[in-house]
Amino acid sequence: MEKILNRDVVESAGARRTIAVVFFLSATVMGAFVRVPLPFTPVPLTLQTFFVLLAGAYLGAGAGASSQLLYLGLGAAGAPIFAGAACGLTAAFGPTGGYLAGFAAAAFLVGSLKRFCEGSFPLLLALFSLASLVILLCGALWLKAALNLSAASAFRLGFAPFLAGDLLKAWAACLVYWRFKDGLARTS
Repeated sequence: MEKILNRDVVESAGARRTIAVVFFLSATVMGAFVRVPLPFTPVPLTLQTFFVLLAGAYLGAGAGASSQLLYLGLGAAGAPIFAGAACGLTAAFGPTGGYLAGFAAAAFLVGSLKRFCEGSFPLLLALFSLASLVILLCGALWLKAALNLSAASAFRLGFAPFLAGDLLKAWAACLVYWRFKDGLARTS
């Protein structure tokens, strides 16, 4: 019985990787629908960053970033998968476009550097937190350009309101990864 339970259902490493990329693409989509609009900013709170960080951790740099680039590409092409069921080029390059681009950068960062941090929960948490800050920085800089804001206004509307929540999501994602990193490592 143990032999059956330990057998891979999907024997091809490429197929397993593709399934994992699609899983994290789908998880990011689901995270977009956990959305809390804020009246003072065009940027909503979502659960996406939680899945972005896990995509980088579980899939590695290339596949993690690919899952997020696929998310951006599908949404830009018209699939209603961005926060609030938004889609199209207007949504992809609108005020929240920098956060979407930051997803790929953050997944790439986590995937690239996790091997240096895996032995230490505090180091891993620092990496996840840094990746969250990358998303916020990309988002705030894009928001500044898209809405022609001052740096202070972009920080006030696109960075500061999300800092505590994103650090909390980074901590939660780090806990999940830390707990299950060995059991899911074979997707890489």
